[in-house]
Order: sequence, then structure tokens, then C-alpha cells
Amino acid sequence: MISAVTSVSLLVFLVLTVVLIGGAALLTGRALARAWRPIWQVVLSCLGLGLVDRFFVYALFEGSLVSVSGYMFDTLVVMGIGILSYRIVHVSVVVRQYPWLFDRSSLFSYRSRH
Repeated sequence: MISAVTSVSLLVFLVLTVVLIGGAALLTGRALARAWRPIWQVVLSCLGLGLVDRFFVYALFEGSLVSVSGYMFDTLVVMGIGILSYRIVHVSVVVRQYPWLFDRSSLFSYRSRH
């Protein structure tokens, strides 16, 4: 099923897209959250990482370079990893920096103490 969308095998998708490029997205989201950057910068960065992923699929595994569905699917997976990473780190930074104002209500959210 994955190979029909991304033009590569499931193993290549997991190792290249999820582990390597997803790891880069995780680190990008983490760095942008720690620097207090807005979340739209994570989205833009992940669009570029999706292009990098598509090029690696083409160059290393003879996949299709101009597969729109492959780019969209890979980019959505990478963007999901980046945004999750951003949100988790952003919540921990806010709660740690302003403990008198905010409490952590879950892994992805915080609430006001007032």
C-alpha cells in the first residue's frame, strides 16, 4: 500500500522518511520551539525536508522524483513529526519558564493557574 503512494518499499519509507528525515524534523521542531519561533516556521522547514526526502528516494532507491502523491504523503508524515516535537517542547518551555502562570495539563497543552 505504501509503495503505491510513495513509489518505494515499506522498509525504505520507514528508514528514510520516518527515521532519517523524521529525525531531522524532530530536531527542527525542537530547535524552533526552544528559540520561541512561530509554528509556521516548522511547517515551512518540513516542506523543504519533504523535498530532500523525495530527492533521496530518487537518487538512492530509484523512486519517482516528481511523484506528487509521494511528496505530499512523505511531507505530511515529516510535518506531523515536526509539529508534535514543536508542541511538546513549546509546552515544556512555557511551563518551565513561567511556573507561576502556567501548569502542564497534558503532554501537548498547558493551562493558566488563575
